[in-house]
Amino acid sequence: MGSTQKKLGEAELEIMQVIWGSENPVTSNYILKELQEQRRWQLSTLMTSLTRLTDKGFISCDRSTGRNLYTSIISENDYKTGASKHFLEKLYNNSIQNMITALYSSKEIRRSDIQELRNFLDKLEEE
Repeated sequence: MGSTQKKLGEAELEIMQVIWGSENPVTSNYILKELQEQRRWQLSTLMTSLTRLTDKGFISCDRSTGRNLYTSIISENDYKTGASKHFLEKLYNNSIQNMITALYSSKEIRRSDIQELRNFLDKLEEE
């Protein structure tokens, strides 16, 4: 997948999170209901986004039951890994150190976060 992974817009990501969050294939009405808190969408708006997500290769649509059932093709983990890599490459010259430095100097990361990160890295090394 690498850097060729297509990006999700904010609304598309919200739709994907609903699909990822469900164990079974979902209908467009199910997605519409799940998102009604954040989005005041008409069904037609959602259908346009679902078509786009299908074209981008994120989801597949099963029409065999007479109802459109949507399933994700790309797992949430794969997407996040690709997106994180892309984000690091683009914004921080592929350096996690640059990212941490930027967040720390802008006070987005507190000392407690650094300690948590240190503990996490220690655990990773032990495994």
